[in-house]
Amino acid sequence: MISAQAWADARLLWDYHHMHHDPRPCSVAIGLGSHDLGVADVAAEHYHKGMAPVIVFTGATSPTTRARMPRGEAVHYRERALELGVADSAVLLEPRATNTGENIEFSKAVLAEAGVKVSSVLLVSKPYEERRSYAMMRKLWAEVEVVCASAPMGLEEYADSIGDARMVIDMIVGALQRVLVFPGWGLAIEQEVPNAVRDAYERLCVEGFTSRLLPADAAPRPTGRGLADKGVGPGVDC
Repeated sequence: MISAQAWADARLLWDYHHMHHDPRPCSVAIGLGSHDLGVADVAAEHYHKGMAPVIVFTGATSPTTRARMPRGEAVHYRERALELGVADSAVLLEPRATNTGENIEFSKAVLAEAGVKVSSVLLVSKPYEERRSYAMMRKLWAEVEVVCASAPMGLEEYADSIGDARMVIDMIVGALQRVLVFPGWGLAIEQEVPNAVRDAYERLCVEGFTSRLLPADAAPRPTGRGLADKGVGPGVDC
């Protein structure tokens, strides 16, 4: 049972995670891999609205997605987009990334290899990942304009669509932790986090919504594969 206070705190974090951008035409859309096939739906919708002529779907698998998307997140996203009428020629695939830093780094490489000139990115994510993904894009691909997009849903509606409210709140809490710690790791820009949001985050942690938190010793570690690989390892990123 999730308490009324926990729902109220989760809604506060949910609202904070949204960037409230108005979608506008961009050079490309990037659909960030996750357990949520709705990311592909949103990317396809904006493609049909003329907001991006090219879509990159990026993502391998994680413990959360291995059963749901056995062929890989990007592959399942692409299949969904084609079902929704997106032209095959408009979709680029990046099937290796296992965290958001790699999503950004590897998508950038795929676009460069395809000869796509990028000045702006429509960044499509789960609703509660807008702010963290935006902050990472601004740090790791600072020269492009970033416009965030996600499914226009409230927390309860989204939790119902996923079918696991506790997992969703755990992920919302994990996303906030990353907003707080990633700037210090060189993976994201600093953002103001209101005290009310911090307090709600702390209460949710005390209530046990912690399964998506990074461990205390999960510090950046150079691996010779670039900045985007210094953060969390496979399956740890939300």
